[in-house]
Amino acid sequence: MITCFILDDEQAAINVLEKYITDTPYLQLVDSATRVPKAIELLKENPVDLLFVDIQMPTLTGLQFVDLYGSNMQIIFTTAYSEFALDGFDRNALDYLLKPIPFDRFLKATEKALNYFNRQATATSADVAIADDFILVKTEHKGKLRKVNFSEIVYIEGLKNYVSIFTNKHEQIVTYSGIGELEERLPARQFARVHRSYIVAISMINAIDGNELFMKDAPRIPTSGRYKEDLLALFQKSILQNK
Repeated sequence: MITCFILDDEQAAINVLEKYITDTPYLQLVDSATRVPKAIELLKENPVDLLFVDIQMPTLTGLQFVDLYGSNMQIIFTTAYSEFALDGFDRNALDYLLKPIPFDRFLKATEKALNYFNRQATATSADVAIADDFILVKTEHKGKLRKVNFSEIVYIEGLKNYVSIFTNKHEQIVTYSGIGELEERLPARQFARVHRSYIVAISMINAIDGNELFMKDAPRIPTSGRYKEDLLALFQKSILQNK
């Protein structure tokens, strides 16, 4: 069970998240607060696993609160303003939810939390192991593990039960893993799922043109639907509007 706390200066927003948490069997709401001082007091008495925190608040913003008090919790930001997405992911947040938050999007975010805590709780001999700045993947050669630095990855393509990792060294590394499983093991601040079959390194995106991404050292990558919406929200702060 993942213990949760909600910090939002609007009670109506708290009510929505409380209902969602109650309807999600692997989540347990510990408490909530509309004011930062009260949240600090409650969290000191009852630490939790997962914090849902609004960004635009009086006294301290959600970003400032996380900088000061969020080191022992996983974070999901909730806000009505997409321009704060990059700042949120800079804090290694699990996810960034835009209000009004639909339940299916809430579930997607909390499933990331569930996968994170499951990985922490159980040490397995999975095909992909993760460290601070690289992953270890099993190759087609039995018993051989290959180290792949995050900085080397350009994009990842899902192929049924396998994924291909393409690097800036023009290598293609194939390993047995689902693309969704691998997505959960990569840091959200560095990688984005842009299509049901593709994950890309954010720093390697040169341009977004319609439903295609132009990448460094890579072919064009398709993006569409909710993946494209999430990607545009991530880059919203950096988009210059032509007046």
